Amino acid sequence: MNLIIIAILSGVLGLAVAGFFANYVLKQPQGSKKVQEISAAIRVGALAFLGREYRILAIFIVLVTIVLGVVPALGWAVSFSFIFGAICSGLAGFVGMSIAIRANSRTAAAAQVSLNHGLRVSFRSGAVMGLSVVSIGIIGLSILYLIFGANANFIAIIPGYGFGASSVAIFARVGGGIFTKAADTGADIVGKVEKGIPEDDPRNAAVIADFVGDNVGDVAGMGADLFESYVDAIIATMALGMIAVFSTSLDKSLVPDMITAWFLPLMIAAAGILASILGIFMIRVGEKLKMEALLNALRRGTFGASILTAIFAFVIVQMMNVDINIFWAILTGIVAGVLIGESTNYFTSYVYKPTLDVSKASQTGAGTNIVSGFANGLMSTLPPVIIIVVAIVLAYNLGDIYGIAIAGVGMLSILGIQDATDAYGPVADNAGGIVEMSGLPAEIRNRTDALDSLGNTTAATGKGFAIGAAGLTALALLFAYTQAVGIEAAEISLLDPHVIAGLFLGGLLSAIFCALTLKSVGKSSFSIVNEVRRQFKEIPGIMEGTAKPDYAKCVDICTRDSIKEMILPGVITILSPVVVGILLGPVALGGFLIGAIITGLILAITFANAGGSWDNAKKWVETGAYGGKGSDAHKAAVVGDTVGDPMKDTSGPSLNIMIKLTSIIALVIAPILIDFTGLL
Repeated sequence: MNLIIIAILSGVLGLAVAGFFANYVLKQPQGSKKVQEISAAIRVGALAFLGREYRILAIFIVLVTIVLGVVPALGWAVSFSFIFGAICSGLAGFVGMSIAIRANSRTAAAAQVSLNHGLRVSFRSGAVMGLSVVSIGIIGLSILYLIFGANANFIAIIPGYGFGASSVAIFARVGGGIFTKAADTGADIVGKVEKGIPEDDPRNAAVIADFVGDNVGDVAGMGADLFESYVDAIIATMALGMIAVFSTSLDKSLVPDMITAWFLPLMIAAAGILASILGIFMIRVGEKLKMEALLNALRRGTFGASILTAIFAFVIVQMMNVDINIFWAILTGIVAGVLIGESTNYFTSYVYKPTLDVSKASQTGAGTNIVSGFANGLMSTLPPVIIIVVAIVLAYNLGDIYGIAIAGVGMLSILGIQDATDAYGPVADNAGGIVEMSGLPAEIRNRTDALDSLGNTTAATGKGFAIGAAGLTALALLFAYTQAVGIEAAEISLLDPHVIAGLFLGGLLSAIFCALTLKSVGKSSFSIVNEVRRQFKEIPGIMEGTAKPDYAKCVDICTRDSIKEMILPGVITILSPVVVGILLGPVALGGFLIGAIITGLILAITFANAGGSWDNAKKWVETGAYGGKGSDAHKAAVVGDTVGDPMKDTSGPSLNIMIKLTSIIALVIAPILIDFTGLL
């Protein structure tokens, strides 16, 4: 009971600090009347979208809750856990976005004071999201333990919490991703390419929708995504507790008892919350508008939080009388997370050669830019996959399958600050757009551009971190599933037709999922491009600045299309493991999960890093390289960025939710599949 109190108190501390940061942000000046008007339009659009999205989600959540409740092998305890997880996930995303849409005008005003003040305001708004995600996650799991902890079926109940979180995440990430990239693509194609006007120009009818999309996709959507990873990693580790009590492969006990195996991941997560808080306070920057200085400021915080988490983990392992090998497994996960982030940074930042080469390729047109960027995305899979493979092997040798799961918890333990570095980016991006639209001096725009460029890099790093964490989390959930249905390694043959069928179907799901999400962005972008063109043609005076575009129309189109288009990818993801498990049996479902995890991980890294590289290649040209803004190289780079947008902000990050969601569903339906051979 003392340990559960510690877990709850760590969550309460995280929420208290998040409240402190929110209060700090809200006390900052909001800027001029024009700045406040633009910010208000963004806020109204974002809340309208989230309200409509959550209403659709509520219907789905209620239906699934009823289904889970009436299935005898699952019951109402699982359905309660499911709906509770969905509520917690939705709440985490809503809290973070609520501050983000109020921080953009305040960041624009803060940038007028200094670069450091602009970073402080925007980053602290991102920290509200980061700390809310981890705090609500650990408090929710602790509440479930208090309710069901004495129940022998506790481990069969808590996967429902992860299923609820994952269900919200898949729709929030896909829907938000379609919204943001449809608006962004439409604005770029008509504004930058066809009309030759600057980014975030107030004459572009899609510009407000673009700002709204940053919040609903990269704040609320990413928050739900990382909330899912966080709780799923803890749940998977808890579910593998029996292996920790006694490992047959290592022929020894790793933890004293089952309670210790359950609480260890919660304690590591609690330590990570404290370390993230301390890391956030380490971040500050001077007035040099150099990417290296800005990156180093954020590295100081994330590296500091990682080191502190490792120290805290060592103390926890000693105090709980856990085998020291488990500490080394945790450290393996922490180091792997940092290395994956740095790898992503290398392949996507214009400080380094890969993205500079993409910029250089823009000189000969959009075709060479796209080929170079996609090749860079494919090559970028090498370091993270090798890192994950090494982490898996080391963690297994140190702590059996439980070691792999706890390594995932270690990687995600500093999520509070990792998510903060990601969620701050859209705030800085919005602030830059507000500065442009309100006609503030170029000096202020230079500061917000520097913060925005940093945000692009940290967003790419955050996506890389999230994808790597998703790989370890999904793998841990796969192991938990095999334990739940009683599949032993000796029972699985690579030549078993059911396993091979499952592998192919899992790989196919990743391809179909990408196709559906990319096509959805294309369809929505088509509508936005035509609407922006129509307004330029039919509303006299837009180009001259004497007439105002109808911003609300573009917001409404994006909202309508994205909510409609998010349904099919989400439903296919949810139903696929159920159908495979029932038709082909539990062994085939294991193969299905392996196929989905491997292909999903590779595609997610490729899409995210190629898109990030194209984006920053464009920004490097905009600094004046190869002719700067308006040059042929710039136009080519804009086309590359337009191609990369749905890859890095819709399909790529949604894939990591897909692989976790299929894995957690398999774990949830495991009681149904025990002793079931399948219908085929």
